[in-house]
Order: sequence, then C-alpha cells, then structure tokens
Amino acid sequence: MSWLQLAIYVLIALYILTVISVIINVILENRNPVRTLAWIIVLVAVPFIGFLFYLYFGINYRKIKMFSMKGLGDMKWLQYMSEDQKQLIKKSEFLHKRETVEVRKLMTLLLNNSKALLTRFNKVEVLNNGEETFPAIFEALQNAKRFIHLEYYIIEMGRLTSRLKELLIEKAKAGVEVRVIYDDVGSWGLTRDFLRELRNAGIQIYPFLPVRFHQFANKANYRNHRKIAVIDGEVGFVGGLNFADRYVDGVPKIGVWRDTHLKVQGEAVTSLQVIFLIDWYFVRQELLLDKNEYLPYIQADGDMLVQAVTSGPDSDWASIQQAYFTLINMAKRYVFISTPYFMPGETTLNSLKTAAMSGVDVRIMLPHKSDSLLTYWCSRSFVEELLEAGVKVYWYQKGINHSKVIIVDGIVSSVGTANMDIRSFEQNFEVSLILYDRETTKKLAGDFLKDLQSSSEVIIQRWKFRSKREKAYESVARLFAPVL
Repeated sequence: MSWLQLAIYVLIALYILTVISVIINVILENRNPVRTLAWIIVLVAVPFIGFLFYLYFGINYRKIKMFSMKGLGDMKWLQYMSEDQKQLIKKSEFLHKRETVEVRKLMTLLLNNSKALLTRFNKVEVLNNGEETFPAIFEALQNAKRFIHLEYYIIEMGRLTSRLKELLIEKAKAGVEVRVIYDDVGSWGLTRDFLRELRNAGIQIYPFLPVRFHQFANKANYRNHRKIAVIDGEVGFVGGLNFADRYVDGVPKIGVWRDTHLKVQGEAVTSLQVIFLIDWYFVRQELLLDKNEYLPYIQADGDMLVQAVTSGPDSDWASIQQAYFTLINMAKRYVFISTPYFMPGETTLNSLKTAAMSGVDVRIMLPHKSDSLLTYWCSRSFVEELLEAGVKVYWYQKGINHSKVIIVDGIVSSVGTANMDIRSFEQNFEVSLILYDRETTKKLAGDFLKDLQSSSEVIIQRWKFRSKREKAYESVARLFAPVL
C-alpha cells in the first residue's frame, strides 16, 4: 500500500469519525426532529459538501453561547429593573390607560425574554421613506455636541454615504466622540480609503464579526442587521433604512424604495444606547455601560410607553419571533403586517392562519418586485395556504416596500429591523420598538391603508391557476427558507 493510499484512508476515517461526532451532537441538542433528520441526511448523503454546509448554517450558536455577555459584567441592574417592572405590571401601575391592560402579557414577555425595559416618557415620529428619514438624521448629527453612535447593516459607497462621511469628520474635528459599527458582510463594499479617512479624523469605526477566510465558516451566517443612531443620548433613530443611495433613489427596473423609520426622543433613546454599547463591547472589548455620560436619563414631552426588544445569537430566546407571535395572537379585530421577505416558520405561519380563521382581519403586504430573487419566490410559496385560511395578501406595486411593521387593533404596533423570516428570528442581530400608543399606531395603520391603494389584492381563485413553472420555482425556493 502506497503512502498516498494510506493518507486517503486515514482522511476518510477521520471524516467519518467527525461526521459521526457531529451527528451525535445534533441529536443531543434536542432540535426539532424534522431539522435533526434533515441534517443527518445532508451529512450522510452529501459527503464533504454536506459537512461544509453544516459549518456554515447548522451550528446553533445560541446553544453554545458563542456570543456571551462575559466581560460586560452580569448586568444585574438590568435584571433588577426588569423584575421591578414585572411587579409594577402585576399591580397595574404601568397600566393606567385602558388599552394597556390588554397588552399586559406582551409587556411581561419582553421583560422576561430580552430584559426589554418599559420606558414611559417618549415622543416618536414616524418617517415613511428616505426623503423624510435622512434629512432628520443629518440634522440630528449636525446638532451633536457630545457623542454620535451609529450601527448599520449596510453602509454603501455613494452620494449619501459621502455626505455622512463629511459630516462625521466635521463633528469629530469639533470634539464630538464618534463611534460607528458596520456589518462586515452587509457593508462589504466599503473601501480602505473611506475607512482610513474616518479613522485619521479620530472616528472609531469597526466591523461587526469580520469575515476572513478562516472565520467564514462560523461567522458568515450571523449578521448584525440592526440600524441604530443615537445622538447625545437625546435623539435616536431605528427602522428599516440603511445608508445607501437606493434608499432614496429607488432601484432601477423596480421602482421607489418605501420604508419605515422612527425618530425617538425620551427614555427609549437610552434603551437604544444600551443595545449599541453592548454591540460595541463585542466589536471593541471596550466597556462603556458603566459610564454615566453615555446613559443620561432624559424625558420627552410625551407619555408614550415603548419597549426596545432585541434578538440574536447572544440571546437565549428568539425574542422578536415571540413578540410577533404574541402580537398576532392577542388581536381581536385586525392585524396589519408589512414585510419585504416572508418566510415565517411553522409557528408564526400557524398563528396567522389561526387568527384569520378565528375572524380576525389579517392583512399582509409584500413587494410585487424584490431585490432578492430567491426570497421573492420563497415568499410566494406561502401565499396559497394563507389565502385558504382567510388571510388577505397584497402585492405592493410602486416599488419595494421594505417596511417591517405590525399593527394590532389600533392599540399596539411594532417597527424595527426584523423581517418576518427565519433568518431575522433566529440568526441575525435585530431590534424592534414596540409602541403602546393609539395615536402612533393609528398613524401607522393609516400609512398601511394608503400603501394598499398602491397594491393589488391576491385573489385565491386566480392564484391557484398560476403556471406550473411558477409553482416549481416556489417549491424549490422554499427548500432554502431556513438559510435565506
């Protein structure tokens, strides 16, 4: 036997032992039985490629706690405050308004699964597109006096980002502390010259989970999809808009970019700041949560209850998925949902169908054209069973509706970064604001109904007779739903 043959046999044996150990690990994780069997089949039936696929997409980092809070301290203050608020909810001290009694369970859930503290004295402005959002952000940046904290999934080279760069450099030279987190995959196109200019001006800018060849396997699938801006601890922004020209100009051959963002003033800004500072620790190993100057207590001229809920591999729970599930199940009259990508998973899908079959007016708005072909066909694959259950589905026709909005009964609403898909629920770092306010929720509902005027309703009698080719595209795309 030659040395080459011996080496091949050894490699095959090592591979078999590795696959066996991985299979045992998958079984011991007590996952969904269907997923467990699927991974076993992939590992056995597709040698080497199946193993690589598992490394990319199969490892459960929530279970192994790759993203731990170690180094942040145990953050007992957050635990104590959440426990106090749960007691206040039980005593109805937060629930002086009639409508808030109806959301008691949701408030308690978010305190338990993500320590999402209730903030009371807030003022929130709804921004419906890039033309409304970016001037508001730039104005707040221009007025910054102490610090600017930015965290975005996409910062893309172009006219908008050039203006951002110039303004940040100007503020840094004026003595304002500027910290920026960008996702290393979402902002892949940022040039070295761009980063060098910012750093030479004294701006601290760092990638979230940088992807390099040896790290690709265990980090490429877990991205920071949050879009947060905090200025001086007084003004905050959160929503669906990244820093790229298409968010203002639209997309060629598709149309305008419709999105929803929030400008926040008041106590909820501190919640956004805490989220940023935790992420800052992950990218820089620099602890700023214990510094009072970054956590000012500022009240706005408003009385709006707001919770900032986060989810990601650093959490023990799929917090935003649980929030969406609860919002849908608490609805008595209607649920309005706008999402650009719809791959909800069985739990969320069943909650939507159950609500509709129970007599709740469930409406879902999806873009008729998408910037992602595979997710477009995958989203379409869920439409027929929604229609059969009585859910009303609409195609937004003017361009891309990228809003991530849920509105329930005119009482409570959610706006944030999380799409209604498995990636947002289980893999990405996301943030959403839960708004317990009739006026703002009514505004969001009005915007939704206005968007319906630019949409076409899907009629089940026609939808069932779409072409076999379309059905085939949908079925194939749905196979990839867990990893899209």
